[in-house]
Amino acid sequence: MSTYDVCVLGSFMKDLVASADRRPLPGETLHGTGFAEFLGGKGVNQAVAAARMGARTAIVGTIGDDRYGEEFLELLKADGVHTDWVVRHPELGTGVGLPLVLPDGSNSIIIVSRANAAITSADVEAAAEVLTSSAVLSVQLELPVEASRAALQLASTAGVITILTPAPVGPVDSSLAAFVDILVPNEVEAAALTGLDCDDEAQVPGIARRLADEWDLRGCVITLGSRGAFVLDRAVGEGVRIPAHRVATVDTVGAGDAFCGSLAASLAAGAGLADAVRLANAAGALSTTVNGAADSAPDRLAAMALLDGAGPHLPQRSTLPVGPPGS
Repeated sequence: MSTYDVCVLGSFMKDLVASADRRPLPGETLHGTGFAEFLGGKGVNQAVAAARMGARTAIVGTIGDDRYGEEFLELLKADGVHTDWVVRHPELGTGVGLPLVLPDGSNSIIIVSRANAAITSADVEAAAEVLTSSAVLSVQLELPVEASRAALQLASTAGVITILTPAPVGPVDSSLAAFVDILVPNEVEAAALTGLDCDDEAQVPGIARRLADEWDLRGCVITLGSRGAFVLDRAVGEGVRIPAHRVATVDTVGAGDAFCGSLAASLAAGAGLADAVRLANAAGALSTTVNGAADSAPDRLAAMALLDGAGPHLPQRSTLPVGPPGS
């Protein structure tokens, strides 16, 4: 039995969120309509999402020795995420994200890595115990590629299921492919990786197949925002289209991470890929109904209720105890 269900190697980003009616033009100063602070970063978002889905979760990463770093440790402790492998950098501050949210809930984000950029392969190797004793490892691309590669290789060699979210969008080091089981790009990232347009519904299955073949993946999951998701499980052979849920979207920040954290938790519990994506799709949808990043992730009961047609009027965080998957 694995020591942890899910381990996340990822970033810590304090989100300083501005709202506006539109994006400013070059050189323009634009009056915003709101401001808020949230704890985020793809690593933290995914770890919190996995923990709220009932997974025993740990996170590996680097924060600053500052107030933001303390806030992250408090948040993770409250959600039961183990932080023994989080390194505090004495000189660099904790990473920050600067999202701009528009009235329809869509967003653009600038990130400043700060301490996240200081993590090394040596830091990752020091966390080998948790990386190799978890059922699933989830990695993104907000950290230096050397650290991501080291974590994926350690986990893959140990037989851990590895998930990669190729975000932020951009060129992906081809050396990562050998250690990735499941790739989870959104439509923009899938287009960047293949040069093909996911807006064309007819092309999506072919894009997933191409990525699965080129990366020699166990599976490829393309998230399509308001159009749901497409999942290709090579063990099954055929792709499955997962429809979107109709919810009152207010903020899409962190939705993809809520999806990935839920996906990791379900896979750790032994779910098949398509079923794991169905629950992840519900979790991602619910996260858009709440402002913020990490704290917008729903719990397992709320996601299952939406999947079963009883949501999304349920509270995001149930007062009922939710144990590890299968409990």
